[in-house]
Amino acid sequence: MLGFFRRKKKEIYGPLVYLSEPTILYHTHTEKAILQLLEEKLGSNNFVIPSDYGLRTTEHLIPEAEIFVAIAVVGKFTSLVVREIKIAQEQRKKIYTLDVARKDDEILYIFEEGIPEHIEWLTPEETQELYAAFRGEDFSGFMKFFFGDRKRQW
Repeated sequence: MLGFFRRKKKEIYGPLVYLSEPTILYHTHTEKAILQLLEEKLGSNNFVIPSDYGLRTTEHLIPEAEIFVAIAVVGKFTSLVVREIKIAQEQRKKIYTLDVARKDDEILYIFEEGIPEHIEWLTPEETQELYAAFRGEDFSGFMKFFFGDRKRQW
C-alpha cells in the first residue's frame, strides 16, 4: 500500500571492497565522494562501509573482501585504519590507498595501488591529537571544507 516510501534497491556489482576510513569521515559529503570515486576506479559498488555499522568493529569482515581500500586524511592513517591495514596484509588482500588532501580551495583524492611510503601511520595517541585539532576548529575553515557545515550540509 505504501510502496512509494520504499527505496529502490540499487543493483550491486563487482568484487567486495572493504573501505577502511577514519571515523571523522563517517556520514559526510567526503565519504559519499569517496564511494563514487571508488566505484569508478574499481568497477564495483559492493562495499563494506564501517560507518553503516556505527562504532561497532567491522574487522571480522575484512577476510570476506577481495579488495581493501585504506583512506588517509592529509597524508595520515589513523590508528583504526592502521590496525585494519595490518589485518588486510595478514590476509594477503589487494590493497589500495586513497589519500584525501586539500590544495587551495579544492579537495584532492590521490588513489594509489599499495601503501605509499610517505603516508604517516598514527598511534592511538596521535590519532586523538589529530581528532582534537579537527574538533578544535569546530567544523569551520579546514574542517568545514572537508566535511561540510555542521548546520546540516552533511
